[in-house]
Amino acid sequence: MKDILIRTAKRTGIINAEALGAYLEKNTGDGRRIDETLLESPDFTEDAVLRLFAEALGMEYYPDLRASDVPKEFIDSVPAAYAQHHYLIGIRPNGDAEMTVVMSNPLNTGVIDNISKMLAQPVRSGLSSRAAITAAIDIAYEQKDMVIEEVAEELDSQNLDQLVDEATTSDDLLDVVNRPPVIRLVNDILFRAMQMRASDVHVHPYESKLQIRYRIDGLLYDSLTLNRNVIPLVISRIKVMAGMDIAERRMPQDGRCSVRLGQREIDLRVSTVPTSYGERAVLRILDKSTGLLTLDQLGLWKEDRKIFEKNINRTHGVIFVTGPTGSGKSTTLYACLNQIDAVQKNVMTIEDPIEYQLGGISQMQVSPKKGMTFINALRHVLRQDPDVIMVGEVRDEETANMAIQSSLTGHLVFSTLHTNDAAGAISRLLDFGVEPYLVSSSLIAVLAQRLVRRICPDCKGPYTPTEQELEEMEYKPVEGDAFFSGPGCDKCFGTGYRGRIGIYELMVITEDIREMVYLKETAGAIKKKALARGMHTLRMDGTRKAAGGVTTVAEVLRVTQSDTM
Repeated sequence: MKDILIRTAKRTGIINAEALGAYLEKNTGDGRRIDETLLESPDFTEDAVLRLFAEALGMEYYPDLRASDVPKEFIDSVPAAYAQHHYLIGIRPNGDAEMTVVMSNPLNTGVIDNISKMLAQPVRSGLSSRAAITAAIDIAYEQKDMVIEEVAEELDSQNLDQLVDEATTSDDLLDVVNRPPVIRLVNDILFRAMQMRASDVHVHPYESKLQIRYRIDGLLYDSLTLNRNVIPLVISRIKVMAGMDIAERRMPQDGRCSVRLGQREIDLRVSTVPTSYGERAVLRILDKSTGLLTLDQLGLWKEDRKIFEKNINRTHGVIFVTGPTGSGKSTTLYACLNQIDAVQKNVMTIEDPIEYQLGGISQMQVSPKKGMTFINALRHVLRQDPDVIMVGEVRDEETANMAIQSSLTGHLVFSTLHTNDAAGAISRLLDFGVEPYLVSSSLIAVLAQRLVRRICPDCKGPYTPTEQELEEMEYKPVEGDAFFSGPGCDKCFGTGYRGRIGIYELMVITEDIREMVYLKETAGAIKKKALARGMHTLRMDGTRKAAGGVTTVAEVLRVTQSDTM
C-alpha cells in the first residue's frame, strides 16, 4: 500500500511524494494501519490524505455530504452510535440504485462488511472528512433532539464535580462517542456554530427555556431551544472548558480555551454574567485556520487602496481606523501590518486581546489587573526602538497624547477609535483634550468602516431597486449597474447572504484640512471639505458595491446613515 500511495502522490501531486515517503518510513512498524498513521499526521491535511487514498483505491471522494441523500433504510438499519463511532454514513446521490457507504478511514474494510450485513444488500465505499460525515449524521439522525432528551433525563443523576475531571483543554468537537450527554450537547452546540460560520454563540436563559443563538455575518439568529433545567449543566460545562470557577455564580467571569474540529484549531473567548433567570454565557469564536486577510481582500475600492497603501508605508504619523465594535477594525489593522516589511522594520503591537499571531512581529497583551495598561505598555514599547507601533484602541486623553507624541518622534502609529465617520475621529481627539496643533501635525489618514453582508453566490438573482430605495441612497442608476439580491437557500441557511465585505470612508489629511483642524472647525465642515477633495462616504462606497452586485441595497441602507449634513 505504501508504494501505491507514493506512486499516486507522484502522479497526482495531491501530497508531496518525498515528504510522504519520509513520513511513512519514519512511522512504519508502529502497529497502526497506514491510513490511521497518515490521518493523524500534523504534516498532511485530512482532506489531502483522503483525496490521495481515493485516487489510489479508485474510490469517490465527497468534499460535502447532503443529509437528504441519506436513505431511510440506512437510518433504520444502522444505529446512530455505530455510525458515529466509525465515522460513516450511507448515501444514494442522484437516486443511485447501489448505496455508497462514505467513511473517513479508507482501509477499515471490516465495517463495510458489517454495514452490508445490516442492510442485507451489497454496498460500495466512498470517502469524506470526519466533519462532513458527522454533520450528515447529526442532521439525518436528528441527534440534537436525542442529546437534549438524554441531558434532561440525566439531570438529577449528573454530578457537576465530575465535569472538572472529564474536561480537557483542547477537546475535539467531533469526538462525541461515549461522552457524557452534557459534553456531547455543548460539543454539538459549538459544532453547529462552526458549520454555520458563526462568530459568537449566545447561551441565553429565559424564565421557561434556554435559548441558543448564533451571530452569523453580524446578525443574531435563534437556533436551539432547550429546557431550562439544563442551564446549570450547560453553563458549568462551558466554565470548565474555559478554566473558570464553576462555584462562582454571582459574579461575571472571563475565560478562554481551545477546541479542535478535526484538524482545525479553534480559540474560544468566554464571558459569563449572572442574570435574573440564571447565568448567561457568550462565546466568541476565533478560527485560526481561516488566516489573515490581505489589503486586497478587504474590499477597498481600487483608488482608495492605492492611496491607503501609500500612507501606510510612510515613516511617521498616525493612522486611525474607526467604527463601532464588530466592524472589522482589527482585521484591517492586521492587514496593514502584514503589508509592512517586518524584516527591515521593527513592528510592535499592544492589543487587548491578541486575536491572531503575526509572523515577525512582537505582540503585547494588555493586562490592567497587573498594571499593564495601554499607556504603560506604550511607554515601554517606545524604549524598544520600534519603527511601527499598533495600539489596539485609544480610550483616553493620556493614550491619545502618547500615540500622537510617538508619531512626532519618528514612529508610524496605527490605532482605532469608536466614531461614526472619518471626520468624527478628529472631534473625538479634540474632545479627549489633545491640542489641535498636535492633531493637525501628526494625523495622516482616517479610515472609517462598516461590514455589509455579501449576497449568497448560490441563490443570487437580479434585483430592481425601488424608487424609494434609490432616493434614500441618493443615487441615480447609470449604465452598467447590476443590482442583485438572494432569496435564500440551504447554503446560506435561508438568509440570502454568505460572508461579509467592508465598506470604507478614507479621509486623507491634506493641508487645507490640517488648517481646519488647527482652527478647531466642526466635523461637518471638515467632512464637506474632504468630500470636495474626492472622498467617498460609507454610504457612497456601499452604493458602489450594491450597484456592482456585491451586496444588496437593503444591506447598505441598514448599515449606513444618510450623508445629509
